[in-house]
Amino acid sequence: MDEAQRKGLNRYNDLYLWMLIPMAIMQLGIFVDYWGDLTDNAWPVHVHYWTATLWYLFLVLQPYYAAQRQFERHRTYGIIGFFLAGGVALTAISALNRDMVNAERAAQFPDQFGPFEPWFFYGVATVELVMMTAFIIAVIQAIRHRKSLQDHAWWLVSTVFIIMMPALARGLGFLWGVLLGPGPGQTTEVLYISTAMTVALLAWGAQRYGRFNHPATWLALGVNLFNMLVYPLGNWVPLQQFLHAVIKS
Repeated sequence: MDEAQRKGLNRYNDLYLWMLIPMAIMQLGIFVDYWGDLTDNAWPVHVHYWTATLWYLFLVLQPYYAAQRQFERHRTYGIIGFFLAGGVALTAISALNRDMVNAERAAQFPDQFGPFEPWFFYGVATVELVMMTAFIIAVIQAIRHRKSLQDHAWWLVSTVFIIMMPALARGLGFLWGVLLGPGPGQTTEVLYISTAMTVALLAWGAQRYGRFNHPATWLALGVNLFNMLVYPLGNWVPLQQFLHAVIKS
């Protein structure tokens, strides 16, 4: 290992500790939504929850092994992790059918869904498709740049900020309902707040590790800005028809 590689590795020595923060945010955010109706969740939801949880754990363990200079173990678990990343993306996409079902049910039984109108589920399905596409791109880039320690690490870290918003928004939506009562704020306002929090964490991480001007940072930022278009996207009828044709075909 040359001097540049050692410096790049040393920069991320404490990364595994900081990665505990997004993992905790993800778990707290999704806790009530997942565990609150555990037995009612469809099988793809269970698989996605556990693959995503293992992915966050993977992003804690891998920098830990690197910091401890356990490179053989790091490489072995890295191969397993990239299969796990495929599971995260595929199970998320397979769960999109639930959004289509909820959109139809919200149109038929609006009283049961409160502020969550059909447009919300169409918008969520759209941003999650883009989110998972970006997630796959980031993982592929991490593989491509595996010989560049700083690039490899930051592409993997960026996946946290790419997929954090849904879990965080669910947690904030629950708190909104408890503190302020059910209302429209549980849709777009909660999404805007959770996106802003995710972007703030992304900016903090990029500043700490000197990755502001990095394509992984811009990709994660772009995904989060796109998430804020959930309302106009969800109300766009041609897009609704496209989602039905693709997801429910």
